[in-house]
This record gives sequence, C-alpha cells and structure tokens, in this order.
Amino acid sequence: MFNKRNMRIQEITQEQKQTIEKAFSLLRDTKDFCILLNYCQGLIYSEIHVNFNEYRLRTLAHPNSINRYKTFKVRKKKGGFRTIHAPKPELKILLRCINLILQAIYPVHENAYGFVEGKSVVDNAQLHCNQNYVFNIDLKDFFPSIEIGRILNRLSFPPFNLNKGNRREEIGNYIAWLACENILVEREIDGKLIKTVRRVLPQGSPVSPILTNIICERLDRRLTGLAKRFGVRYSRYADDITFSSMHNVYQKNGEFRIEMERIITEQNFSINQNKVRLQKNNVRQEVTGITVNKKTNVSQKYIKQLRMWLYYWETYGVNKALSLFLQSYIKDKSHVKNAIPSPEFMEAVIRGKLNYLSMVKGRENTTYLKLKDRFEKLSTQYLDIEKILNVWETEGIENAINIYEKIV
Repeated sequence: MFNKRNMRIQEITQEQKQTIEKAFSLLRDTKDFCILLNYCQGLIYSEIHVNFNEYRLRTLAHPNSINRYKTFKVRKKKGGFRTIHAPKPELKILLRCINLILQAIYPVHENAYGFVEGKSVVDNAQLHCNQNYVFNIDLKDFFPSIEIGRILNRLSFPPFNLNKGNRREEIGNYIAWLACENILVEREIDGKLIKTVRRVLPQGSPVSPILTNIICERLDRRLTGLAKRFGVRYSRYADDITFSSMHNVYQKNGEFRIEMERIITEQNFSINQNKVRLQKNNVRQEVTGITVNKKTNVSQKYIKQLRMWLYYWETYGVNKALSLFLQSYIKDKSHVKNAIPSPEFMEAVIRGKLNYLSMVKGRENTTYLKLKDRFEKLSTQYLDIEKILNVWETEGIENAINIYEKIV
C-alpha cells in the first residue's frame, strides 16, 4: 500500500547525503542507478514498496505507459483552471527518489528560496522587509515552459555529468524521460500563439521543483548580478520573482526593467504581465502573500478569520461551528471545489493556519500564543498528557491507551 504513513519524516543525515553523492559519481549504467534508487527509497519510506530494476525503469519512462500520470484540473483563486499532472503510485515513489538524489547533489543558488531545504516562504519575504519599493513579477506557465531538451542538456554538465563522454548519457535520458510528460502547451510559432503538444515538466510531480531550480541557475546568477549593479535585493520563489530597494529603479522603460526583461527572455521564460506590481511603502507590501512593510506579518483579515472560527467553536459547539466555518471557508476559497464537511477537516484547517501564523510571526508572538491556547482547549487532537497519566494510575493502562487512541 502506497501511503504517507509509511514515509519517514526526518531529513536525511549528512552522512547519507555523502553516500548518495559518492554513489552517483560512481554510476556506470542504469543497473547502478536502480541500486541507488532503491537505497534512496529506503531512506524515504519505512519499507521498500517497489523493487526498481531496469525493466521497471523502461516501463515507467515510456510516454504511453498507463502507470505514469493522472490529470485533473483545480480552480484558480482568481478564475480559470490549473492543470495538475499527479504521478501514479509507482512513478511517484521513483520520482521522490530521483528528487532526493538531485537535492543531495545540486547546491541551489543562494537567491532561490522555493523548494529548498532549510529555506521557507518566510525567509524569502524577510529579505524584502522595510524597503521603500517592492517590485514583483511572475514567470508565465513556469513548469510547462521547461521542455525535455533543456533538462537533458543541463544534466550533461557538472555536477551531474550525465553525458556521452563518460558513457552516462542513458542515466540522464531516464531522469528526463521520467520527469517530463507530453502536455498540450501554448507556444509562439511564426509570431502566433499556437496550442501544441510538447514533453515538458508537469505541475504536480515531486521532481519538477528541483529541476526548475537547476534550470533557473543561470537566470538566478544573471538577475543577482543585475540587482547588485542597481543596488537592489533579489529573490526567486519558484515562478515568483521579487526585487526591493530604498530607491525606485523600476520605471517601465527604464534601464533596469529593459535589462531584466531581456535576461528573462534570453533564458526562455516570459513575464506574466498581469502579475507585475510595484508596491510603495505607503500601501501594504506583500511578498509571496506575506506582508513585509516593517517585518514579516499576515493580514488583519487572516487574524480576524481565525478569531471568528474559534469564537464559533467556543460559543456554538462543534456542529454549528462547522456549518458556519464551511460557509466562510468556501466563500474565501472559491477555487476549492469541495470542502470535506467534517469537524476533523475544520480542525485541520485551523491547525494549519495557526502553524503558518507561528512561522510568520514567531512562536513567541502573543497573538499566536493566545489563539493557540484557545484552539488547544477545543481541539480533539490536543494531547492532555496529565489526563492520560491520571487514567493510567486510577483506571489502568488499557483505559489510558483507549483515550490516547481516540485522541491520535
């Protein structure tokens, strides 16, 4: 059974990372590659689910395999739909193993923050705090803009060196074949935008994020250099690019904008013009959804909504609170097709929002601590150790275990 319960949650050790790096450097053929994949599977999962061998590798890499991706659409926040290509169980395990290998081998550029171990959306936002100007742009169709040829080419160079010269080209081919999918995309051909099928990185694959960071290395280097020239700060969180500074260099036909757009175009990306924003410090400045005017913060609406949901729960009890919660949640998340109408769902959403609040404002923040205390008094998932120990002493271990199992 392929499920998250069998996934290990701890990060790999430095020793394990070095083992992966060394094994990768010594790979001679796909047989060796399969041995490394199975080693990585043992690090990610508590038990081996799939014995990866050359036959299974070939089968999953074939573009017409029925065991590759399932496709579905999710509604976007601001209208329209986003197509998700989610890998099926065997392929998902394999791609997670490849992701682990690439993460161990490749040092991501210092100004890339998305999908990077040890970095978060908050770290990305903190870089741009307390600046007069915050300039945001978004790369259009980020994942599907990266075609298989770019990945094959990049994997042939250091630190991967999967090329003909050292007879390791086939390993690079398999990584690219497994990571990419035939998808209907939009391309400019002879000056016209035309729908065409290309083999590209799908959105929804566990290996797509690290591969985008690898492909964007030169983009990050050049935009970092541009930022230094003009005395501004730069960061990239996936397709979300931010510059910030005390002075304004972001005029539409100014030297900075012209050079920035030229670099992005030369790196085979395009800007989503609908998401270009210049935010001055007299309005709420946001970076990847986080307020950065003085320090990282969430919006007042975020806090008010949490307080409202907890008030419903405290005042009306869980069932009435659930009904009111679902009304406001679905209204706020109109892009969500179906919300699960259960107390557990409400509780999970509130818990997730509290965790995010602690990440943004800090675990010692008084607003977070007050809301957390109210939530824990209501939560069925809150583990009252003292109560369990008292039941153990007075009613026996079996009753204590029953209470514990109901809670967790």
